[in-house]
Parts: sequence; structure tokens; C-alpha cells
Amino acid sequence: MEIIEYSEEWKEKWDAFVLESSNGTMFHMQKFFDYHTPGKFTFNHLLFIEKTNIVALLPGKIVDGTTFESPIGASYGSIVIGDISFKKTMEIVSTLLEYSKQKGIKELILTAAPMIYETYPNHNLDFAMLWKGFKFQLHYISSAIKLNPDLDIISRFKPTIRRNVRKSLNTPEMRVEVNERYDEFYPILIANKAIHNVKPTHSLDDLYKLKKLMPDRLKLFMVYLDEKPIAGSLMFYANKNVAICFYNMLLYDYAQYKPIQRVMYEVVKDATERGYNYVDIGVSQDTSAENPMTPSESLIDFKEKFDAKSIMRNTLSIRL
Repeated sequence: MEIIEYSEEWKEKWDAFVLESSNGTMFHMQKFFDYHTPGKFTFNHLLFIEKTNIVALLPGKIVDGTTFESPIGASYGSIVIGDISFKKTMEIVSTLLEYSKQKGIKELILTAAPMIYETYPNHNLDFAMLWKGFKFQLHYISSAIKLNPDLDIISRFKPTIRRNVRKSLNTPEMRVEVNERYDEFYPILIANKAIHNVKPTHSLDDLYKLKKLMPDRLKLFMVYLDEKPIAGSLMFYANKNVAICFYNMLLYDYAQYKPIQRVMYEVVKDATERGYNYVDIGVSQDTSAENPMTPSESLIDFKEKFDAKSIMRNTLSIRL
């Protein structure tokens, strides 16, 4: 087994491997990285090759000359593998460590998608990394809804949510529409983020680029009161297992209409009907706290009202 650095001729094979992998997501695909403005990042993506075949991938970048980070410019990174044996997983990790030492890399920082994203869930990779000297550096708490087509969706929600969703369904002036009106959604996103003194991860142009590059991976649900857009949910379909509520946003002047509760019902219903296993509602950290792991208990509590359960997004690192 050897490691080579990614070059453009590997693009189709790279993306094909991600699609067939156990733990790969849209955030690992070269098609996804293409949305970044040219020159914004200089990536150092790695391919693990055995007898001319790809056996693993690692997107990322060497930062400050000696630290390899994954992901860079994406939500999830770390090593992408198929449904492989423990022995092969150990070989992949050993090969990565040997390669890093040869290249003068002093630290590896890798953040994988949670286990719910895996087609063949197992802890081979985590254990192999920990056995070889990686340590947990950081944990984020996230929330996800396990989908079940045999369960009535509204009945899974807490009583107050159930009442609000049913009320909205019987309010003719409110409707949810799937469209591509990013121009209507983005001002809501900006206003919503400004309340928390942050800016969106993506610009409006970024969203247009992503939709063009990966049209089947993005879906915009807009909530209208009469004809006014008051809320929306932008879904990312990370892989065949998980749909992500990447942005859930509302105009707070219309909070009394509970548009987020209605749109949550719609996205869960849609993902269930399309055969996904989970809806990931994202991390719940207190961004104002000094410790980045500090949980936002109120946000976690809100998500639990939709029958969401906690999952962890883990960062593993090693100093060489």
C-alpha cells in the first residue's frame, strides 16, 4: 500500500470511491470542493493505493507546513473507507503515519462524520487510530432523528409541537414550498445569523454554485405566510443514509406562527418518504462560551421535542 497526493486525473475515480464507500459524504467529494473560489484553498488530498486500486481517501490540507487537517473547507473529513476488515484498516492507519513522518508532518487532526453516516457501521477505524496513538481532541454534540416509515411522524413529536404543526397545516395562508428561491432564503439566513453575531458559512453565490455542481444534494424548503417568505430549511443530502438540516432559519417577527416546527415536519416527512435513515439537525454548542465543547442545553432540548437523539462528532489527533 502506498499514499499518493491527489491530482486532477483522479477526480472521477475519487468521487466514485466516495459514493461506493461506507462512510463517505458529499463533503468528501471533489465535486463539492469545486464550489470554493479558485485559490481560496490549496488542498493536499491523499489517496491510499494498492495494486493501482483506491483502498482509502483522505481529503485535507497541510496547515502551517507541518499540520495535516481534515476537513478543510467542508463539514466532515477524515479517512474514507469501504466495508473492509480490521486488518486492512490497521494497515491504512499505519501507512498514513509512516507517510506523515516521511513528509515531515508533525500533527494530524481528523474530524469524521458521526457513525450514523456509515452504511456498514463499525469502530474499526476509530479503534485502529486510537491503538496507533491518536487521542480524542474535541467532541461536539449533535442531534439526529432516526427515521421510520412505519411511524406517524407527528405522533413522534412532543405535544406542543404536534399542536403547532397541526395548526399550521390548517392555516391556509401558510404554505411550505420546495423551490430554488435562494434569493428569498438568503436574507432570512443573514438576519437570523446576525442575531447571534455570526455570518453564514456560505455566501449566496456559494449556494448557487453548490446547487449547480450537486443539484440532487441540495433541496430548499421555503415557508410562506400569504406571499411573504418567513422561514426556510436548506437540506443537504450527505449520502444515501443521512439528510442534513444545514440551515433552519426564520424571521423572528413571525415566530408566533412556529414556521420552524412546520418546516421540520415537512423535511422529516420528505426524507422518510425518500428512504433516508436519519435527519441530522446539526450541532448544539454554546458558541459564546470559552470552551468550544460547551453544550447549548436549550437547543438540545428543542431538538429533542422532534424525537431527536444525541450523537457525537469527534475529532481525533496525533503528534508525531
